[in-house]
Amino acid sequence: MRNAFRPLTVKEMIQALADARYDDNIGVIVLTGEGEKAFCAGGDQKVRGDYGGYQDDSGVHHLNVLDFQRQIRTCPKPVVAMVAGYSIGGGHVLHMMCDLTIAAENAIFGQTGPKVGSFDGGWGASYMARIVGQKKAREIWFLCRQYDAQQALDMGLVNTVVPLADLEKETVRWCREMLQNSPMALRCLKAALNADCDGQAGLQELAGQRHHAVLYDGRGAGRTQRLQPETSAGLQQI
Repeated sequence: MRNAFRPLTVKEMIQALADARYDDNIGVIVLTGEGEKAFCAGGDQKVRGDYGGYQDDSGVHHLNVLDFQRQIRTCPKPVVAMVAGYSIGGGHVLHMMCDLTIAAENAIFGQTGPKVGSFDGGWGASYMARIVGQKKAREIWFLCRQYDAQQALDMGLVNTVVPLADLEKETVRWCREMLQNSPMALRCLKAALNADCDGQAGLQELAGQRHHAVLYDGRGAGRTQRLQPETSAGLQQI
């Protein structure tokens, strides 16, 4: 169902991202969907229970996608969304949570929650407004329209748009460029950029990353060993 997620899917993504975070051989993480028809269509409506919540196999209502969103934001490594096809609803929020988004020409973006009585009152609303502005964010949420890749690029939702056949190659090229830079610098910059809209938690994260840089790397933080960009090492796709 267009790479929709359910409780088990979210649990597996959380574990995969945790594994990538703590693997010293990985410098950049790529989040993508299976196939070329969809990045992610959000929550799987087939597992919504009688009270509207998403049920796991035991019948317990929980999804925990906010935990995964928070994990992307606080991961010290760049997380890149590689988007082909539909990026809708909760899937649209997931790509926004990533640090960069590389989109194929067939990508489609938008929100659908209000059509089925749901919404994302956290980053899905507030961070979207930071990206595209208040008026456009309200349009996206209130009207539930869909936007093609070029429209998404024009409003700042994605970083670049490429032919579908070149999507993986271009994503890897961007990742290898990042791998040439100081991991510690990228780590601290990510925390600093997130602090703008993550409130007190964001400031604490920034302070923690700065402390890590001084305590463990000291004056050599900017010279932290880089992963070799000419190889596929350092890239992790989940």
